[in-house]
Amino acid sequence: MTGLLRQSKWLSMNDDSRFINLESKIAHQEFQLEELSQVLYNQQQQIDLLQKQLSHIHKRLQDVTPSPDIGPANEKPPHY
Repeated sequence: MTGLLRQSKWLSMNDDSRFINLESKIAHQEFQLEELSQVLYNQQQQIDLLQKQLSHIHKRLQDVTPSPDIGPANEKPPHY
């Protein structure tokens, strides 16, 4: 029986170490997931800001750029 007891103890210790190893891996994955989630959130904030800036620049360009039907391209030259 001593051999069975020793084998049973080895199996349970092995299971314990496997369990601890799995817990450690899960904790690491949870940490990495939280870190990636924060990076994704920060990137989305930056994208939102860049979209607002681009929209603002686009509006300013429309105000500065003349309309295609106004200007020298559609006017007859003065010698006609």
